[in-house]
Amino acid sequence: MTFHEMWADLAPIGRHADSGGYRRYAWTGADADCRAWFRAQAEARGLAYETDRNGNQWAWLGDPLAGDAVVTGSHLDSVPDGGAFDGPLGVVSSFAALDELRARGVEFTRPLAITNFGDEEGARFGLACVGSRLAAGQLTKEKAYALRDADGISLPEAMAAAGYDPEAIGADPERLARIGAFVELHVEQGRALDLSGDAVGVASSIWPHGRWRYDFAGEANHAGTTRIADRRDPMLPYAETVLAARREAELAGAVATFGKIAVEPNGVNAIPSLVRGWLDARAADEVTLDQVIGGVRQAALAHAERHGVELAVTRESFTPVVEFQHALRDELTRILGEKTPVLGTGAGHDAGILSASVPTAMLFVRNPTGISHSPAEHAAEDDCTAGVLALADVLEGLACR
Repeated sequence: MTFHEMWADLAPIGRHADSGGYRRYAWTGADADCRAWFRAQAEARGLAYETDRNGNQWAWLGDPLAGDAVVTGSHLDSVPDGGAFDGPLGVVSSFAALDELRARGVEFTRPLAITNFGDEEGARFGLACVGSRLAAGQLTKEKAYALRDADGISLPEAMAAAGYDPEAIGADPERLARIGAFVELHVEQGRALDLSGDAVGVASSIWPHGRWRYDFAGEANHAGTTRIADRRDPMLPYAETVLAARREAELAGAVATFGKIAVEPNGVNAIPSLVRGWLDARAADEVTLDQVIGGVRQAALAHAERHGVELAVTRESFTPVVEFQHALRDELTRILGEKTPVLGTGAGHDAGILSASVPTAMLFVRNPTGISHSPAEHAAEDDCTAGVLALADVLEGLACR
């Protein structure tokens, strides 16, 4: 299959008819279909297919146990109503890059693997990069077992229902020790390449980022009969905290977003008893991020106290700044040309998680609008082709020496 044939084959899976976005959540039917697609692509190319203890998929060319392997790939899951390119572009491009190298008649001197990491977006269980975090030992089995979706289904229950063994999950140092380099291609989630006029760029670093849950607990009451003076309405301090997050981010040159909310009892004519909101915050460095988070928390406490509401703040995840290995990053720019732009990103990736265990690097493909996590996410056909060729050049330079 060509890149475009693979893209067309994958495109219908998990696409919602009304929104046009994707709902490929971990351990669901759409996820199973994506996994079946990956396996079919691997087997059609004569690659050795396997699923590791954490549900991540691998397709091997050469001996998986030989060590010093060059690995590429990304993920196939999505955020709610996400775009087509975030994750899948990297996986489809990996298979297409292998096809390109075979067409060139190159000789591989190192094992090559293509991977699909599970539950990268964290849309179902609220924690991003679950598959790579488990493999790298950054998520314990105990904490993984405590993850639950909106329906109360636990991660192990979901895995078991999908036919996987949740008892096996955990750190996988032996597998990671086989990897000499991991290169992830991804659509850019921003407009730096569009502004510079380049189709492809190399990542320098990932901003530190995390997710914090804000629980505002008030008192449920009748919306029509309760005097304003008698209310303990948690929606008010929540709303003021959303605005505070925007102000703190603007002052610091960072980003902060309340993008998810849960309300109890969630009735039109009822004052809420609980408003739970999730804050996603990112900054160029950890000092700045700490300032933003501290400012938001201080504002939330003040607003909650003023409205007679209790507040609990829980940090659900945090990823420190990731500086991709300079030697590997410099090797990519040498292979692609010294004029290849090198840029940072505020988005988290499996490559960032793995960077603590193996040498990692990233390639970005131009996104003309900068829109991501939306059905409007896009990369032009010519730029996708340029990304495949760039990835093929990188893999040839690393695995065919």
